[in-house]
Amino acid sequence: MHATIPYLIASLLIGLGVYGVLARRNAILVLMAVELLLNGVNLVFVTADVTVQAVLPHSGQVFALFVIVLAAAEIGVGLAVVLQLYRLRKSVAVDEVPLEEEVSA
Repeated sequence: MHATIPYLIASLLIGLGVYGVLARRNAILVLMAVELLLNGVNLVFVTADVTVQAVLPHSGQVFALFVIVLAAAEIGVGLAVVLQLYRLRKSVAVDEVPLEEEVSA
């Protein structure tokens, strides 16, 4: 199997994920872009595991499982933050979130 095609698809996924994180203003779309990034990394891990199987057997698959667990935890915490943001601000736009708390006298 040639490793060029999975690496090309992984680079496409990572590129789309980076573009989505940098260009989107909706927090849910940013979370989806982060998931694209993590899926691209998983594809790189599994492809590297298949191509260099004799050196470290199944190490890429183990790393991919860790990334899947990390992605599940990230989505759980991220959606909780987005829901709380929506309850407080009635918007999920990332650029409208204040970085500092305003003090009113």
